[in-house]
Amino acid sequence: MADQVNVTSIDALDAFRASLIVFTMKARRCLDDARDDLRRTRLWLEHDQRVHWQREAAKRMKALNQAQQELMTAQLSKLHDAIQVRQAAVLKARRALEEAEAKRARVKAWSRDYESLADPLAKRLEGLRQALDHDMPKAIAYLVGALRALEGYSEATPPPDGEPAS
Repeated sequence: MADQVNVTSIDALDAFRASLIVFTMKARRCLDDARDDLRRTRLWLEHDQRVHWQREAAKRMKALNQAQQELMTAQLSKLHDAIQVRQAAVLKARRALEEAEAKRARVKAWSRDYESLADPLAKRLEGLRQALDHDMPKAIAYLVGALRALEGYSEATPPPDGEPAS
């Protein structure tokens, strides 16, 4: 009795093999997308955001200088209502410039630290890629071999009762 196996259906094993192939393909696509996202984020930080906040800081500095000149003009003309309005405009322009400078500094810090923060995660992704590229094909091949063996076993005619299996 120990030499016999009761194979009722190999469809479940074949369905698992097919699901494993689909999973492998989808997982590879997801890893490629994640790697692309890491690269795009680095470029966005180092180029787009850096340039944007440098330009924005320069633009806001120009607006602050303009507001300060208008305040001086109002002070020279001794128009108290105009002075208060111009002081508020200078304060608003100064806050806008400080915001741009703070964001520029944050982008610079993120650009500097991005590699050290993202590289460990990227290495984990590469570990998964290694498993998908090397281990999964072996697992699928093993399942194919098991399917063939079980198909061959299920197609073999059992020995008549009382005769030993060869």
